[in-house]
Order: sequence, then structure tokens, then C-alpha cells
Amino acid sequence: MTWRSKRMWIDLISGSRKASNFCWAFILFLGSMGLLLVGISSYLGRNLTSLFPSPEIPFFPQGIVVSFYGISSIFITYYLYCAIWWNVGGGYDRFDTTEGLVYIFRWGFPGRNRRISLRFELIAIQSIRMEVKDGIYPRRLYLELLGQGDVPLTRTDENLTPRQIEEMAIQLASFLDVPIEPFDPSERD
Repeated sequence: MTWRSKRMWIDLISGSRKASNFCWAFILFLGSMGLLLVGISSYLGRNLTSLFPSPEIPFFPQGIVVSFYGISSIFITYYLYCAIWWNVGGGYDRFDTTEGLVYIFRWGFPGRNRRISLRFELIAIQSIRMEVKDGIYPRRLYLELLGQGDVPLTRTDENLTPRQIEEMAIQLASFLDVPIEPFDPSERD
């Protein structure tokens, strides 16, 4: 979601609180409970599930392995739900031409770096850079800063079309009054 006026541009970043993450965490939880139930059924020698004949699975070694997978999946599910609860990766990008400052804020995991906050002046922005390459999430948008490197503006899991990334780059570059530079792969090596 983007909010824009003549003097300020605010881009809200969704973070981990997305419907797809809730779905994946719930599916993983159901799978881990099923695996754990099959492992416990093989240990007890009683059928606790109506779908699988668990007593036919010997506890050693198959029952132990299935139980291990169930417990491992529970830990991964816990990690996903914690990332969703803490909204890891969420935040905002704020470009304020009145103050002449850029604020980039993201939430991280709890601890010393829970709040990730960058602040720099608008005059430090050299250009907006688009990166388009082959791969799973091939299109990214960066702020290129004078002598400080690049700051990514798009999330790694945002699957934007080339047209969408161009529109974002054009709008932001015209708002900040900076040029757009294409990605040059030779600079990264």
C-alpha cells in the first residue's frame, strides 16, 4: 500500500503477516500432527488414526523416524507462527521532501536488532536502480546511495511483473527527481 502527497511518499511493507504464510503454517501444523500421531500409534501398537494402519508400522526404525519428522515439523511451524506474530520484514519506506530525509524501517526478530531503522538525506540518493535477471524472484528495486551502496526497496518474495517494477521505478524517480539506472551484472562481480 502506498500513500503519496506532493511532499511525502509512504510505502507500507506487509512483512510476514500474509494469508499465504498463515496457510503454509496451518498446513505444516496439520502434517506434523499426523506424522506424530502415526509415530505414537506405532509405539503403542494401537491404531489412533483411521486413515493409516499404524500398528503395522514397526516402531523401530520407521516409527522413530516418523515421530522425528513430526517433532521437527512442529518446531518449523512454531518458527513460522513466531515470524507471523512478530511481523518480521514489515515496516515502511518514507520519503519526506519537506525535511529532506528518507526513513526506511523494518521489523526483525526479537533481540538487539528488533527494530531496523535507516535514515539518510535525500541528497545522498544517486539514483533508482532496477535489477531484472533470471530466477525465482528476478525483479528488484534499489535506492543507490552516494558512497554507501544500495538499499533494497522491494521484498525478495515480491513477484512483480516487469511493467509493475518499471511503474514503481518511474513514479519514485519522478517524486525524488533522480535518474533510473538499469542493472549492470558486471558491477556485482
